[in-house]
Amino acid sequence: MCGRFTDMYTWEQLWQLYMLSVSFPQSNMQPNYNHGPTDPTTTILLRDGKRVFERMRWGLIPQWWSKPLKELRLATFNARAETVDTRPFFRDAFKRNRCLIPVSGYYEWHYDEPENKKKKPQPRYFTARDGSPILNHRGPVG
Repeated sequence: MCGRFTDMYTWEQLWQLYMLSVSFPQSNMQPNYNHGPTDPTTTILLRDGKRVFERMRWGLIPQWWSKPLKELRLATFNARAETVDTRPFFRDAFKRNRCLIPVSGYYEWHYDEPENKKKKPQPRYFTARDGSPILNHRGPVG
């Protein structure tokens, strides 16, 4: 996943897309234009066969990590799809503890001149082509 994303959807849009099993007061949903790693964020989980909404910290704290959280200096939010099921850091969580993080768009950083990394990168913002408020996963949840 990217390093920054946005969420600009309403509770109704989230509830309808993921067919959530509980209702939630819509007044608590506020747009966020700059989610970063470790920020609390909206997640969709499968619990007892039902899709539920929960706020969680964005990032992975491995089950085997015993040191203080401040000492976890690794990029625990950005696994590669090709290796997420084999890398020791992500493997167990990928197989047993999955969730969805609904996003409206995400940022990727681009250098105007790839050969000159000393220049400041520019963010490029990506959203759904059809204008939908949530990038659709196009598959089953869970």
